[in-house]
Amino acid sequence: MTIDRRKFFKSIAITSMSIIGVRASGAPKAETDEHDSEFYGILYDSSICIGCQACEKACAKAHGLPEPTDKPEKGILRKTSENQRCVINSYETSQGEVYVRNQCMHCDEPACAAACLTQAMYKTKEGPVIWRENKCMGCRYCMISCPFDVPKFEYGSTNPKIQKCDMCYDRIIEGKKPVCVETCGDALFFGTRQELLTEARRRITEIPELYLDSIYGKEVAGGTGYLYLAPVTPDELGFDKRIQDSSYPALTKSFLYSVPSVFILVPTLLLGIHEATKSKKTKDENYD
Repeated sequence: MTIDRRKFFKSIAITSMSIIGVRASGAPKAETDEHDSEFYGILYDSSICIGCQACEKACAKAHGLPEPTDKPEKGILRKTSENQRCVINSYETSQGEVYVRNQCMHCDEPACAAACLTQAMYKTKEGPVIWRENKCMGCRYCMISCPFDVPKFEYGSTNPKIQKCDMCYDRIIEGKKPVCVETCGDALFFGTRQELLTEARRRITEIPELYLDSIYGKEVAGGTGYLYLAPVTPDELGFDKRIQDSSYPALTKSFLYSVPSVFILVPTLLLGIHEATKSKKTKDENYD
């Protein structure tokens, strides 16, 4: 059986360059420029959220998704899905009922982008982590790597996509606020990460009885674009205590520098052979 040499060497070359790039840089980062400002993000204040779901409905409408029909109920965990990019949950806590919004956290050093071989999952210089359909090869490594279990795959679609909050990136580059922030009255605050931290500290200082003296997302997973204020500890609000403070891509750097390239390239070599021979076999069958 002969092999389509052009397809074979093209597959090897592309993957080899990707590996060399990852080994050199450690993990993908947003493109930066000396004139760029810091990342944008959103501060969510669970102390004043009333669970009205206006942000959920606005998000669904803006992205062509079904309007949510279920409501936040204590004891029932609602999760993001291929049909919902954000959800509000209700928790019974030591301070009574508290609502919490869940969506992509837009990490400063996202594990999903580090795991993506084609940069389909991408950290923009503005801050939002977006998914680029034209670059996705469908491996779903982003789903496996995300410590917050956010990216969702449209398994039932004939043209499946990865669904997740993109912080309304198209609006941000036009100078607008995300649609959820524009819709919400008080619980969501949009700005640069430094502005979010300043606003969070201001609220904690001015109304200390309303807040726990902590800003969730400031350090967790290496820092996130979504920051949280709350009257109780994160574990009372369903956050996973196992998520570390340092970034997850940092864990792979020593591995990438220490593991010989052959162990990474051999699977790619086999994949290249498979794809090339499969293509050749299909051509032969068409001629038969």
